[in-house]
Amino acid sequence: MRDDSTQSLREYVEIRYLRPAECRFERGRGGFLSLELDTGEKYERVNLHRAFPLSDCDSYISVRDSESKEIGIIESLREFDEATRRLITEELDRRYFAPVITSIRSIEEEFGYSYWDVMTNAGPRRFTVRRGHGSLLQIGDARVLVVDVDGNRFEIEDYTKLQSRHSRLVESLL
Repeated sequence: MRDDSTQSLREYVEIRYLRPAECRFERGRGGFLSLELDTGEKYERVNLHRAFPLSDCDSYISVRDSESKEIGIIESLREFDEATRRLITEELDRRYFAPVITSIRSIEEEFGYSYWDVMTNAGPRRFTVRRGHGSLLQIGDARVLVVDVDGNRFEIEDYTKLQSRHSRLVESLL
């Protein structure tokens, strides 16, 4: 007699790596990324999630169906041809869009919030950050991820290279 809990656990922890010879990604209806596997499985829309979005962007990418069930893992984008890498990278860039803050015009603080007016590599932005609550995350020595009240992400590649008053203010908010 088969133990269903053991079978469920085995299916849960088993990792299925998606290799270029076994799968084909393409832009489907509505511009969504679709996937067809050599087993005949077809997914009209897949979502991609980086396992290490800040430290290893091109490795261990989870491919999930429209109900967020994992189909498999792309171990490394380098394994795929240029056209497929471009499709996957475009999709990931859309999901993980985080403009880089190149300069800070001003940061005003009031009642537990800070109001940012910045220049980014995507143009000028104004946003609000809640003090505390993990809104500023230091990644490495001087790299900072800023998450505004709406969940939008911004990156400061090296806060120590900002004007000294802004550099000190960012450091105080960490």
